Amino acid sequence: MPRYRLTVEYDGTPYVGWQRQDNGPSVQGEIERAAEAVGNGEVTLFGAGRTDTGVHALAQVAHFDTERQWGPSKLRDALNAKLRDTGIAIIEVAEVGEDFHCRFSATSRSYLYRILNRRPPPALEIGRVWWVKSPLDTDAMHEAAQRLVGHHDFTTFRSTHCQSRTAMKTLDELRVSRLGEHVEIFARSRSFLHNQVRSMAGTLVEVGLGRWSADDVTRALEARDRTACGPVAPAVGLYLVAVGYD
Repeated sequence: MPRYRLTVEYDGTPYVGWQRQDNGPSVQGEIERAAEAVGNGEVTLFGAGRTDTGVHALAQVAHFDTERQWGPSKLRDALNAKLRDTGIAIIEVAEVGEDFHCRFSATSRSYLYRILNRRPPPALEIGRVWWVKSPLDTDAMHEAAQRLVGHHDFTTFRSTHCQSRTAMKTLDELRVSRLGEHVEIFARSRSFLHNQVRSMAGTLVEVGLGRWSADDVTRALEARDRTACGPVAPAVGLYLVAVGYD
């Protein structure tokens, strides 16, 4: 049975998240309906990451099996025709072997958190960035971010609803940079805890505002206590930008 890998871009604003749920439309559900509508029978779509309500993706990876044989570009175009006006686009399709699993075969996941840092509010980027109107010290934010890189117990930066068996994770990269009025926080790891990136982003903004120091970030990490975390950044600024495979 052929297996197809999809690279997916989506606007998470109108969805309850990636995962199919009973309380509203999901990205997974929309793509499954599109796949079934073009003649694949009943489809179960798997995703590399379960993004939350309002979180976006530039390169989510997913796969599904079907008895129908497709040319990759033809399947991509057929799915996009059914996904028109949904805020979801299939960027690439590839046929892969049955040993490929978009979630379990992944060796890294990369997220980007985008902040608009200026006094005037956004007009064109509403729902795409976190608006922080007070000036941010990005050098201080980057310095503090390095305290979180490495293998740690990230309980402080973990949602109380997180279902991971352990809070021990290895954060391979966390960097903060400024591009004009935009501040970007880039994070890369094999896997993340629920709300980990948003929790780290909110904490680093406290550093950028001068309310926290790098030492405060270290103390929060070592506390292994959710109440020691800074504010959780809103979902609107978060993007899944890459999933890595060997």
